[in-house]
Amino acid sequence: MTRNSEIDLFSICRRLLKLVKAQWLRLFLAMLCMMAVAALTAATAYIVKPVLDEIFFKKDIRMLRLLPFAIIILYILRGSCYFGQAYLMNYVGHGIIKRLRDKLYSHIHMLSLSFFHKHDTGTLMARITNDVSKVKGMVSDAVTGVLKDFFTIIGLLFVIFYRDWKLALIAVTVLPVAVIPIVSFGRRVRKLSTRCQEAVADMSSLLHETFTGTRIVKAFGMEPYENKRFFEKTARLFKYEIKTVMVKAMSSPVMELLGGIGITLIIWYGGYKVITGTSTPGTFFSFMAALIMLYEPIKRISKLNNVIQEGLAAVVRIYDILDTDSDVVESKNAIELKPRNYSVVFRNISFKYQDQMVLKDIDLEVRNSEIVALVGMSGGGKTTLVNLIPRFYDVTEGAVLIDGYDIRDVTIKSLRNQIGIVTQDPILFNDTIRNNIAYGRLNSSDADIMAAAKAAHAYDFIQGFPDKFETVVGERGVRLSGGEKQRICIARVLLKNAPILILDEATSSLDSESELLVQEALENLMKSRTTFVIAHRLSTIRSADRIIVIVNGRVVEEGKHEDLLALSGEYHKLYNMQFKNNDHKPALS
Repeated sequence: MTRNSEIDLFSICRRLLKLVKAQWLRLFLAMLCMMAVAALTAATAYIVKPVLDEIFFKKDIRMLRLLPFAIIILYILRGSCYFGQAYLMNYVGHGIIKRLRDKLYSHIHMLSLSFFHKHDTGTLMARITNDVSKVKGMVSDAVTGVLKDFFTIIGLLFVIFYRDWKLALIAVTVLPVAVIPIVSFGRRVRKLSTRCQEAVADMSSLLHETFTGTRIVKAFGMEPYENKRFFEKTARLFKYEIKTVMVKAMSSPVMELLGGIGITLIIWYGGYKVITGTSTPGTFFSFMAALIMLYEPIKRISKLNNVIQEGLAAVVRIYDILDTDSDVVESKNAIELKPRNYSVVFRNISFKYQDQMVLKDIDLEVRNSEIVALVGMSGGGKTTLVNLIPRFYDVTEGAVLIDGYDIRDVTIKSLRNQIGIVTQDPILFNDTIRNNIAYGRLNSSDADIMAAAKAAHAYDFIQGFPDKFETVVGERGVRLSGGEKQRICIARVLLKNAPILILDEATSSLDSESELLVQEALENLMKSRTTFVIAHRLSTIRSADRIIVIVNGRVVEEGKHEDLLALSGEYHKLYNMQFKNNDHKPALS
């Protein structure tokens, strides 16, 4: 890892520690408990000398009565403090993770649509679930263990230096050497952990893709192909996991070897001092007990360091998202739009997505309560144009105006409150019909929700369900037909009662009967609203006041149906393509 990345990692860790501020009291109490555990652990080693010297060598009956009770009290206190630090640190750790997960989720929702085009759903899910879980392991378990073991090491070092400072110097010469493999293995684990987390994200993406598209997988008999793709993802993950296991497994034997060398030197020198009478057996065994206890937390720190490195790799990936700024930024002095009817003007706008110019030099004015249809071949830029109105993207050049206000000068919330959207793919949530209709206005009355359902021609089929408006629609509305889902979406927009309406292929995927019902619901919806209708099927735009023809990101024609047919231009071509085999072409006026 480069120096710059180390600095970035240090900066990220400082930001992570800021999340601890809200839990400072619990953290302080946990630290006190840890220091108490460390002191009582050191006392356990310290008490070995009086046990051996006073009871076994001097055969002092009074000490035999006192020391066992002292040991019991010592272990009760140690156990109580251990429980306190474990509970408090886990509380702090889980609290940090909750705030980090909440922050990550809310930040992702604040980003523009272009961000979601660059990151697939499975990857984002993996960041919030898998990566944050790695951080949880680091904060709740590893950091707790390291702090506790650090205090324990300090306490035990005090004991061994107090018992025999010369022996202690021999023992601690091994400690600096032990740091080298800890750092080396830790860096390797962090790199491998990053690759593991990337592999998990890839696997999550494939799972999300195949589970949501399971009908197509089965229809085309592609189960073996999808199995093969999934097995390749799991094989990649397995490869990195095994490499991680190897690195972790190597750290323990190395620490054992270094510990064995240190203890061997101590036994040789300490035994010589006891034999020559310059030290007592109690002193030596008390020293040895403290030393053996000392090597244990050092070994644990080596293992916990691996967990910390995995967590740090996850933290870097999480802050990579949190440091991503939205392409759509609200002005500091943004004004608030009030609910009323609005006109929409596209003033010489152009829009570039990545390196591709999608819209070019569009000048278009849509009057208050006018219904405008946008037509053209797929990929021409129709949906991109209407996506500029709610600022899903910002224009590259020019401006979008609502009643003279540049939309970049108004608050995003108030802007989007003025806009209702019905898309080709009806988006419903795994909740009740009532909550799906009231989405965005959850405090709506039952009377308002029913009125919206009736206007959307959804009330009758809702009443046919046993639970009526409390019926849970399932994931993406799987328990409803396509027409039913679309009418629920229309009811949702009706309840919102926004003055600007965007209908993006709202009837293109429906059968004739459903289309008729949905079309009637849409006509109710469009009344007295400034409406943009995107349609491939020209038969669905008969109620439009004006038709705008967009080709390759430019407005090439506009006018009424009959006027556009008379031009024998692009609209005429589209009309003939759709109805060339139909001797009775519909009149769309």
